[in-house]
Amino acid sequence: MFDILNQDTLYYWSAPFFLLVIFVEMYFSYKAKAKNYQFKDTATNVYFALANFGLDLLMKGFSFLVMGFCYQYRFITWDNQIVYWLVAFIGQDFLYYIHHYVDHHSRFFWAVHVTHHNSEYYNISTGFRSPVLQPLFRYMFFLPLAFAGIHPLHIMFAYAMNQNYGTLCHTNFIKSKLGWWGYIFVTPSHHRVHHASNTKYLDKNMGMVLIIWDRIFGTFQAEEDETEYEKLKFGLTKDLEDRGPINVIFHEWKEIFKDFFVRKKDLSIGTRLKYVFMPPGWSHDGSSKTSKELQRELQSTDLSKPQEKIQQELQEA
Repeated sequence: MFDILNQDTLYYWSAPFFLLVIFVEMYFSYKAKAKNYQFKDTATNVYFALANFGLDLLMKGFSFLVMGFCYQYRFITWDNQIVYWLVAFIGQDFLYYIHHYVDHHSRFFWAVHVTHHNSEYYNISTGFRSPVLQPLFRYMFFLPLAFAGIHPLHIMFAYAMNQNYGTLCHTNFIKSKLGWWGYIFVTPSHHRVHHASNTKYLDKNMGMVLIIWDRIFGTFQAEEDETEYEKLKFGLTKDLEDRGPINVIFHEWKEIFKDFFVRKKDLSIGTRLKYVFMPPGWSHDGSSKTSKELQRELQSTDLSKPQEKIQQELQEA
C-alpha cells in the first residue's frame, strides 16, 4: 500500500486533470470576457510551480529522513484503517491551518508565502503559484502526525490530496456559497476572501479543506457582496512594480534586509529582529500597520458612521 498511496503517484495522475480544468476555465474566461487570465501572470504561476517542485525533489530525502525518524518514536499504532486515514487527512488539514496561520503572522514566513499572494489575478492556475522556498521547512509542521503514527508517505499523500482540493477553490466562476457545504468545507467564495487585499479580508480563511478551523479560531470571514465603492481586489496591499523572475520571489526578503540593515540601523538589535519575525506591517513607531491594526481602524470608522450621520442630520435640521 505504501508504494501506491504517495505524493508522486497522486501528482502524476492529477496533472492531466488540472491541465484540462485550467484550459476549460481559460476558454470560459475568454468567452465571458472575464479577464481572469493574463499570459505573463500564468507563466509566472508555471515558473513558481516548477521551481517549487524542483526544490521539493532536492529536499525529499532529508524531509522523509526527519519524518521517518519521528515515526520510529510514534506513540500510537493504528489497527483501524478508517480511523487511521481520518486522522491522516483531518490531522494534516489542521496542521496545515497552523502552518498557514504562521505564514501570515510572522514576516519571516510571510516572505516565503507571499509569492502565493502576489498575483492580481485569481484562477485555478493561481493554485500552482507555490511558495517556492516552502519545501525547506514545510515538513517540520507535519511532524506531530509522524509521532501520532501516520507513515511519512501517507502524511505527504494527505497533504497532496488536500492541496488538490484547495487548488480547485481558486476560481471566480463558482459564485455560490454552496449552502451547507460551506459551513464545513472551504469553498471558492471562502478562498477568494483569503486572496483579497481589501482590509477586512486580510489574513482570513486559512483553511485548505475544512473551514471549521477558521470558525473555531476566529479567522473566518464571509465574502460580502461587492459595492460600487469596494470591489474585491486580489494581490498585495501594495502592488509590485518589479515582477522580474528574481524580484517576484525575493521582494519581501529584500524589504526585510533593508529594514534590518538600512532603514532601522539606529534601533537596537532586539527591535530590528521584530521587523523580521513580527507580523507583516509591524513597526515600532506606527509608520506601518499590521492587518489587525488596520482592521481595528476600519471597524472603529464603520462604527462611527451612524453617529456621524445623526450629527449631520441634526445640523441640516
